[in-house]
Amino acid sequence: MEVIGTVIDIVIGMAKEAVEVTLLLSAPMLLVGLAIGLVVSILQAVTQVQEMTLTFVPKIIGVMLALVIALPWMINLMVAYTENLFASIPNLIR
Repeated sequence: MEVIGTVIDIVIGMAKEAVEVTLLLSAPMLLVGLAIGLVVSILQAVTQVQEMTLTFVPKIIGVMLALVIALPWMINLMVAYTENLFASIPNLIR
């Protein structure tokens, strides 16, 4: 029974780390999109311009800029996660 508990702990730990990496990777683009959407919404409310498509172009440009700026960090994070995952394979096969 102790082996099953250990396997469950390992799987939960791996899933937790995968979720953390996913959240970290998506955070810059999501936060930029949120901030731009908020600013455009405030501007629309102030100017009373209610154009539905007005938010798309600034969001696309902002998210692409955030992606370009954060890409080196994102690649380093993914490489570190993958190296850690591959390094832990011998410990998982017991």
